[in-house]
Amino acid sequence: LVTGVGTQLTLTPDKYELAQNYPNPFNPTTKINFSLPKQGFVSLNIFDVTGREVAKLVNEVTEAGYHSVDFNASNFASGVYFYRIEAGEFTDTRRMMLIK
Repeated sequence: LVTGVGTQLTLTPDKYELAQNYPNPFNPTTKINFSLPKQGFVSLNIFDVTGREVAKLVNEVTEAGYHSVDFNASNFASGVYFYRIEAGEFTDTRRMMLIK
């Protein structure tokens, strides 16, 4: 007698997306989610208001799917920061606020 069949469903996104970080404003950690419709090299970097890169969160070949990265800004000053993803032809930038 079969009472159930387990199936693991893996969903692949149909588009690239960079979500707004959560929480925002944050102190000292926040989560950044992004989705990739196909595997490829991804860079996800943090910049200060002067455009200076202050952190590299991702810098590697990444599988297709939904991804989440935690950013710990304990060593950063309060203020506005930007995070930018580059994945193939896709580039997006969003703004976040660190309040200490």
